[in-house]
Amino acid sequence: MNALQSEEQFKTLKNEGKTVFLFSADWCPDCRFIDPFMPEVEGKFPEFNFIYVDRDKFIDVCIELDVFGIPSFVAFNNGEETGRFVSKDRKTQEEIEAFLAKQ
Repeated sequence: MNALQSEEQFKTLKNEGKTVFLFSADWCPDCRFIDPFMPEVEGKFPEFNFIYVDRDKFIDVCIELDVFGIPSFVAFNNGEETGRFVSKDRKTQEEIEAFLAKQ
């Protein structure tokens, strides 16, 4: 999973096909919980471009999207938000895959 490098890149990526932004942080234990199985999730959904967003580096993007709990997922298709899995709760692989299947 590639990491977001700039706010300009965010604006570009959200307008390019199907993109899922994973909002996370190094210090977040629930975020670290999903790390081991995220490569498998990405493999099951090759139609998506997955982008890691460090919420501490890109707090303005989080505010713009009303993302206050992490880990959280926001999906876009050609610039249009198609769904979000945003909460402060720990997420399971099954929950993440169910969310992605609806996008």
